[in-house]
Amino acid sequence: MASKDFTVLIIPGLRDHVADHWQTRLAARLSNCRTVPPLQADKLSLAARVAAIQSELERIEGPVVLVAHSAGVLMAVHWAALRSAPILGALLATPPDLNSAWPPQYPSPQTLQDNGWSPLPRGPLPFPSIVAASSNDHLASLEAVREMARDWGATLVELGAVGHLNPASGYGDWPQAEELIQALLG
Repeated sequence: MASKDFTVLIIPGLRDHVADHWQTRLAARLSNCRTVPPLQADKLSLAARVAAIQSELERIEGPVVLVAHSAGVLMAVHWAALRSAPILGALLATPPDLNSAWPPQYPSPQTLQDNGWSPLPRGPLPFPSIVAASSNDHLASLEAVREMARDWGATLVELGAVGHLNPASGYGDWPQAEELIQALLG
């Protein structure tokens, strides 16, 4: 399937758009790509995040490939448990673990729970998916990500020691994202 036959929808994490992030760079390279826009209010509200995904999907004609990173993965999984759309597949990169303590610069598990993030849906996703996991992510152990991938019926791709796969971990470009999107499409 040629890239013009589908739209890639980028779902950023809690930090929304970061200029040097691999998702931002991927969006600039792809001809048929959209990004869920940053929220102006209720930035920690899961309901607002899911509504933003739905709103963007309603603007897209035809099938979609979701490309989510970090908390964007959690948003996508919650969206999939509540809504539906013609999704060809999803690349879910370095999902955080809601059951572990995050570093102080991130919201606490209790804050996220208070804003609707947990419990995290753990049933099979209604579309093919690949979970890309890091062996040294400070937001989730590799074992926790393996369990998420298994529960979601996703293919797990272990990337090695890539941190949280963000600019702070040395990832502006991540060419493997395009390879994994193609792998989703067979």
